[in-house]
Amino acid sequence: MIIDCHGHYTTAPSGLQTFRAAQLADADALPSPFDVAVSDDEIRASLEAAQLRLSRERGTDLTIFSPRASAMGHHLGTEATGTAWARACNDLIARVCELYPDNFVGVAQLPQVAGGDLAASIAEMERCVNELGFVGINLNPDPSGGHWTALPLTDRFWYPLYEKMCEFDVPAMIHVSASCNANFHATGAHYLNADTTAFMQFVQGDLFADFPSLRFVIPHGGGAVPYHWGRFRGLAQDLGRPTLEEGVLGNVFFDTCVYHRPGIALLLDVVPHDNVLFGSEMVGAVRGVDPRTGHNYDDTKRYLDALDLDVVSRAKIFSGNALRVYPRIARRLAPAAASAGA
Repeated sequence: MIIDCHGHYTTAPSGLQTFRAAQLADADALPSPFDVAVSDDEIRASLEAAQLRLSRERGTDLTIFSPRASAMGHHLGTEATGTAWARACNDLIARVCELYPDNFVGVAQLPQVAGGDLAASIAEMERCVNELGFVGINLNPDPSGGHWTALPLTDRFWYPLYEKMCEFDVPAMIHVSASCNANFHATGAHYLNADTTAFMQFVQGDLFADFPSLRFVIPHGGGAVPYHWGRFRGLAQDLGRPTLEEGVLGNVFFDTCVYHRPGIALLLDVVPHDNVLFGSEMVGAVRGVDPRTGHNYDDTKRYLDALDLDVVSRAKIFSGNALRVYPRIARRLAPAAASAGA
């Protein structure tokens, strides 16, 4: 089995954005998330021509699927609008998973608000895990949209959320949303800044001493982390912190959303293979065809297939690590496997 740990519903039918536009235009009206006008046929059409077609062509079996990250928009609206928006997006992901249970498992968007507390986010996580069968969450370390007003991820502010994550045995992918700071292009700078920043926060803090079973996936290959691995090792040493292996790598993982083969090779040369999950973020940040290869930039499986990986490493990267980091996937797959064998 090949599991893509990083998929977003970037091709959602227009009814979802119509709901969002109405919501932001008149916060007092606050349309219900049940008002999203999207049919099952529209969902099928949006996926069959995009993510499903590409998954089949590239040989991916299962995608860990969440709402469009750049549209989470935690810097927009109020807690009430954010809560309704997260619920609408998550309910649509749940419908995708119901229509295609063999192809997608859900990950939740949280209704985070810059300067707000985490009560609504915890409630939505509980709903998504308990009622919708989701296997993880996306956590935004910067709900301000590029101004970085939030406390570090190691601060006790986040602890109530982490306690629930450990209780439910679900990981979080660290993922910011759109940038409203003109200095930071969303996918070219803001995303990668956040990935790198989160890793350094984990190096500096004692979070995993308090939560030994907490798990995070840092996407986009970890931002600048693999390229500057020696810098982070040296900083940990200079700061009197544990080594990266002792202090961070038991709880932090990276995906392979790196869009050229040398970058993937560097990632796997530096980061232990136990800490790398296959991901593509297909139909995401970079959708074009690389003129040097004739293939899509986001066809990351091609880069992995071109490397001289042994069978053990391939099994870990393509599925084993995802099943370990997202253990609820196995629970979702078990009934289907049992039914197939009946």
